[in-house]
Amino acid sequence: MSLSAFGLNLLIFLPLVGAILVWRTPREREDVAGRLALWISIACLLVAAPLWYQSLSAGAGTIAEVKRAWIEVGGRSKGELIDGLRISWHVALDALSAPLMLLTAILVPLSVACSFTAIRHRVNEYYAWLLMLTSGMFGVFAARDLLLFYVFFEFTLIPLYFLIGIWGGSDRRYAANKFFLFTFAGSVLTFAGILYLAIRGAQLSGSGVVDFDLVRLSVLALGGAGLTAGEQSLLFLAFFAGFAIKVPLFPLHTWLPLAHTEAPTAGSVLLAGVLLKLGTYGFLRFSLPMVPNGAMEWASLMGVLAVMGIIYGALCSWVQQDVKKLVAYSSVSHLGFCMLGMFSLVDYGISGSVLYMINHGLSTGALFLCVGMMYERYHTRDMRKLGGLAKEMPIFAFFLVVFVLSSVGLPGLNGFVSEFTTLMAAFNSPLVLGPWFGVFGATGILLGAIYLFYMTGSVLFGPYKAPADTPDLSAGLSKDLNRREIAILTPLAVLCVILGWAPRLVTDTLDPLIQAQVLNRVAAARQVNEAMAATPTQAATLAAISNAGAAR
Repeated sequence: MSLSAFGLNLLIFLPLVGAILVWRTPREREDVAGRLALWISIACLLVAAPLWYQSLSAGAGTIAEVKRAWIEVGGRSKGELIDGLRISWHVALDALSAPLMLLTAILVPLSVACSFTAIRHRVNEYYAWLLMLTSGMFGVFAARDLLLFYVFFEFTLIPLYFLIGIWGGSDRRYAANKFFLFTFAGSVLTFAGILYLAIRGAQLSGSGVVDFDLVRLSVLALGGAGLTAGEQSLLFLAFFAGFAIKVPLFPLHTWLPLAHTEAPTAGSVLLAGVLLKLGTYGFLRFSLPMVPNGAMEWASLMGVLAVMGIIYGALCSWVQQDVKKLVAYSSVSHLGFCMLGMFSLVDYGISGSVLYMINHGLSTGALFLCVGMMYERYHTRDMRKLGGLAKEMPIFAFFLVVFVLSSVGLPGLNGFVSEFTTLMAAFNSPLVLGPWFGVFGATGILLGAIYLFYMTGSVLFGPYKAPADTPDLSAGLSKDLNRREIAILTPLAVLCVILGWAPRLVTDTLDPLIQAQVLNRVAAARQVNEAMAATPTQAATLAAISNAGAAR
């Protein structure tokens, strides 16, 4: 096993081991649990950063690949009937998963550090669940076996359910139950689609062994003897059920604002920064390359839902008085841009979509951190009860303004390039979307500026206003941000500036992978469709061309 492969395995299992150690921390030494969780999460970051750097030169290939037989039953005979099952521990990184893995590794230690003063009961259990969630998130981005992916995808529900249900707000149990039921119900349909795809793959290959290997199933989905257009359309809907709820895509978003509002600050940061990206990542990793006919058939509807989410989420944010709920609804709007760029099926639209995933994780995660720091001091998030905080908390005001400008898409900060490329792709998409998608999507930028600037003005400027029952500062908190809180927010602010000026750190490495794993497959599927309506000679020629494109 190579050093990078060992590092990837370590990245997945180290948080699990750390969770056990943290959980076993004596209750009378709960202060040790937080520090131990922080050091474990920093160790994960130190492992993830070199893996991401190594992925910069991977092109369309993979790095740190590990494939070992996990479950293997039958499969000795060959034939049309299903007579075997093979599930592998198959993990790897590429230009798509490595930056999302690094984003996770950055946000986790910041989430741990922000909890030091916010979590006061059952501390060791809290950090243990946080580390277990970390392991699940790493596993989702690394999995190259469809069933292994599904195991990690579902595993992330459990830690977040307990984080919301135990350490959340007053309505935490309802929020946790709604979150779990929504996401689990959609995932069941996705699981049915995974099983069907694997069984059909076994039949089409003639091996009779149900194998969930991602690469093999991606190849079998193309070509004249592969999945039919009807099968691909239904499989796309099965994947849609699980991934769209996770994004969440309008109108399947109703669980998100409540979950965000009731979750502890760290839960909101990881939910917005990473867990929502499991849905967009699922679409890009599985739906587009594995069932390209289905993706093309439903792309226009996906664009409509994305635009509706952009506008609806922005309008809902506009009328909120709770700052945290405002930021939560803004995620519905912002993730609409991700989906719009992705289903433009244009290279710069898809790379802009991935860049938007990362930018949203940084800026919206930072906004939730700011809201949490404000709530710890004033015990309210109601804009009607707060005002003029810039006079009392100038450092806090600086960071809040930076992250608001990042979310608005100010040129020079990270949000601008990703918003611009996704809208341009929707406007110029020659295949599925069109100019009106870009026009209506652009209204989300205007609405975003309105509600975010309104929130900033209400909270930071004007006469000083605070609740009469504001408690005395304690637990190591100062009137303005302390050194720990500044250390939490500074890396995110720096990354917002770096990606604003150098977005090609992400997009240049994505281009070969997007071309090979998404656009070539979509083009091959189009050629197969054209071949079906052509003469026999033309059909054979087009089919050969499409198969060659898929192989590349």
